[in-house]
Amino acid sequence: SSTLVASIMPSSRTASNIRGKKAIRWGIVGLGDVTRVKSGPPFWKCEGSELVAVMRRTPGKAAEFAAQVPRGSVTGSSCIGYENMEAFLQHPGLDAVYISTRPGSHLEIARKVAAAGKACYVEKPVGRCAAETIELNRIFQEAGLPLYTAYISRAYERSQAVRRLL
Repeated sequence: SSTLVASIMPSSRTASNIRGKKAIRWGIVGLGDVTRVKSGPPFWKCEGSELVAVMRRTPGKAAEFAAQVPRGSVTGSSCIGYENMEAFLQHPGLDAVYISTRPGSHLEIARKVAAAGKACYVEKPVGRCAAETIELNRIFQEAGLPLYTAYISRAYERSQAVRRLL
């Protein structure tokens, strides 16, 4: 995740600029075990990144998760929990959304993210099939928005070694 944060360079258009410092203000949809333990913490631990909003349909769960997130180091923002996607996407200053839900919901959620004008980081697999992945790519290209995926293992040395052997 820290590589991703470095990839989306904060700009005056997409990031909050407080006292000369810039931060990407993230939201997360889907708060399962992987998000709580592995992929979630880098969104508030990495320099230039703040987790400002989370979304989960289960009543109370998003607020419970949000209460455990420290205030943003750049903007001082608290993380807010939402149970409604539309309200979540309207969170003030939200720059980018990490989708960490079951693959069958990625396309529907990502469409809403693009319609809201947000950059998007989708957990793997991006789509259930090639057609869904191509559709998502098209949607974000047409919107002029970045779309990223969590295929970080391709950068691992062992993955590169296998690639060289092939």
